[in-house]
Amino acid sequence: MLRTVRPDDAPSIAEIYNHYILNSPATFEEVPVTADEMCRRILETAPTYPWFVCEEDGKLLGYCYGRKWRERAAYRHSVEVSVYLYPSSVGKGRGSALLDALLAELRIRTVHSVIGGVSLPNDASVALLEKFGFRPVAHFKEVGNKFGQWIDVGYWQLLL
Repeated sequence: MLRTVRPDDAPSIAEIYNHYILNSPATFEEVPVTADEMCRRILETAPTYPWFVCEEDGKLLGYCYGRKWRERAAYRHSVEVSVYLYPSSVGKGRGSALLDALLAELRIRTVHSVIGGVSLPNDASVALLEKFGFRPVAHFKEVGNKFGQWIDVGYWQLLL
């Protein structure tokens, strides 16, 4: 079941996200976030940008959201998207369902350009974006350093 995020989803979302903070270069954050911090992030962005969660039998299994691409006013029609799942939920169609719902919502808003950033290598995230028509537009070499290694970042773009 997909639904719009609620502030009380913050503990589950933080738990999912913290897995990636602690175990993956998928995010460049290095310090786990608290449920309160995640709630602050939701409340800060959800009024303007869509957030969805995937829930099954009362358990939150993943989430996705859009956020401002850049600060300058002329970027207002561009949105960056992110999708995170519990590791046990990967490969079961939940990421696709979340991204599909997010893109449908962005299409009815004034969004023109959707951007997905991916730390590389990450075949699953690249495949998810490309499944929805995103195309690679940039590849930055060694822009992040996590777990003692340099990490590349690629960007994919979809024009709505």
